[in-house]
Amino acid sequence: MINEYRTHSCGELRISDIKKEVKLAGFVQTIRNLGKMIFIDLRDEKGITQIVISEESNLEDIKDIVKECTITVTGDVVERASKNDKIPTGEIEVIAKNITVLGKCKNSLPFEINVEGQTVREDLRLEYRFLDLRNDKIHKNIILRSKILKEFRKAMDELEFIEIQTPILANSSPEGARDFLVPSRLHPGEFYALPQAPQQFKQLLMVSGFEKYYQIAPCFRDEDPRADRSPGEFYQLDFEMSFSTQEDVFRVIEQVLQKVFKQNTEWKIDEGSFMRIPFKEAMEKYGTDKPDLRNPLIIEDLTEIFEGTEFNAFKDKVVKAIVVENIEEKPRKFFDNMSTYAVEELEAKGLAWVKVDKDGILNGGISKFIDEDRKNKIFSKMNVKSNSAIFFIADEYNKAVKIAGEIRIKLGKELDLLEKNAYRFCFIVDFPMYELSDEGTIDFNHNPFSMPQGGLEELENRNPLDICAYQYDAVCNGYEILSGAVRNHDQDIMKKAFEIAGYTEETVKEKFGALFNAFSYGTPPHAGGAAGIDRIIMLLAKEENLREVIAFPKNKKARDMLMNAPSKVFDKQLEEVHIKLDLEVQDK
Repeated sequence: MINEYRTHSCGELRISDIKKEVKLAGFVQTIRNLGKMIFIDLRDEKGITQIVISEESNLEDIKDIVKECTITVTGDVVERASKNDKIPTGEIEVIAKNITVLGKCKNSLPFEINVEGQTVREDLRLEYRFLDLRNDKIHKNIILRSKILKEFRKAMDELEFIEIQTPILANSSPEGARDFLVPSRLHPGEFYALPQAPQQFKQLLMVSGFEKYYQIAPCFRDEDPRADRSPGEFYQLDFEMSFSTQEDVFRVIEQVLQKVFKQNTEWKIDEGSFMRIPFKEAMEKYGTDKPDLRNPLIIEDLTEIFEGTEFNAFKDKVVKAIVVENIEEKPRKFFDNMSTYAVEELEAKGLAWVKVDKDGILNGGISKFIDEDRKNKIFSKMNVKSNSAIFFIADEYNKAVKIAGEIRIKLGKELDLLEKNAYRFCFIVDFPMYELSDEGTIDFNHNPFSMPQGGLEELENRNPLDICAYQYDAVCNGYEILSGAVRNHDQDIMKKAFEIAGYTEETVKEKFGALFNAFSYGTPPHAGGAAGIDRIIMLLAKEENLREVIAFPKNKKARDMLMNAPSKVFDKQLEEVHIKLDLEVQDK
């Protein structure tokens, strides 16, 4: 890019540029003062060039040049005597004729930039995020993010979707998470809410006759943070289609995800249609509704086989088991560590196990509690081979399933069983429409705007906990990367669905008035979904934490360390929005 500060970028000079006079600009990455000569590695977004300042250069003001200050350099490109094959510009260097300091920098940095092996406390990195983003690895992650967003848009445009923005200031509605509320100055005592998702708006767009909508939508949910969930705000590829079925949506998802992943990885990805796994099957086989299909381990149910057992740990319990092959060399300590993990991390009552030797004989662990008949049944059901181990989890159903799922994940990682260099996708389908809350009431399981399978008849005549919905997730390598549903577009079904979850018709009209009213005006059947942009970028960047792919993230406690948010505001600001703080609560 040619301008007042540079004629070339630092990363584009090559041996063919020898004898050219060039002007470069960038950050000083390193300075090596050898007395008669000073060497500077000058870095910009495209790469690094070595700058040489000799005694003959007779340059002034080089005393202000420190690491991470910005300078512009004019000089001649020459061939390096000592070449560096680790960088593209390693065959050349620039003999400086003139240097101007553009931006001074403190001599002392809070941490070093682009130094391998250093460990920096995350909150310090986030406090000085503008410096942290200069680090090559995270800088490339943000550039990758930009590339992926463009590719998502291109893929949707090619499928003839129309990009439409929906409001940020909206109404509060019960959609599964806590709202962020925004007080209104013009309407005392009333509040906007930041949207948890553009759910109602995208359905209203279908009523409006737009057949294919999408946007890169910001979403706001007051949820606790975790490594794969950004606190407060996140982005999703939101889309909706009129006159469409679940399979229509799946074809769009498969095309878009395969295209974006192919363009950003050398790893293997699934071709063609993704595997469809019903929710119940996923829970039984993998212990989770977001299974990592790179892990070959499968959970089996052995409850029937252990019926009538006198072994107290299994008595009257649901028994799940996982068989692992070629584990005969593992010492007793490995099994003890797995048991400790189950008890201390998963709050399991224990983790039982047995080894199967080369002759198919059980030994170790709970082998003395398994008679020959039960052993034969287990071997037949689980296809147990010699030199294997079997891990057992016994508890009430929900706990047994959850713990077995976590043990499967732990074994897969500890034993290095996961398929290498691959992205494996699947759809989880047939989610339950409802679930029991901790208080024993019936709640929506997935999305309150989903169409129940079987429609109104199922809602009126079946146990709510047995009703499935046209709801689905796309999963990749153990992460939910997309969620969606065929939408409920019928007023009567909507009323009944919410009634079962404890909402009166009046409440539905109050909370979802626009959508409820719109369903009286010829609503087309529609379906859609939302892909988690941040999580997909995290996967493609091969990171394990979302904060590494977000330019200005919040920390583990949902605090913005750079901008010091959230923060207190002036009393006058509170007065203008008609809010008075309870100082006793605030102090606590």
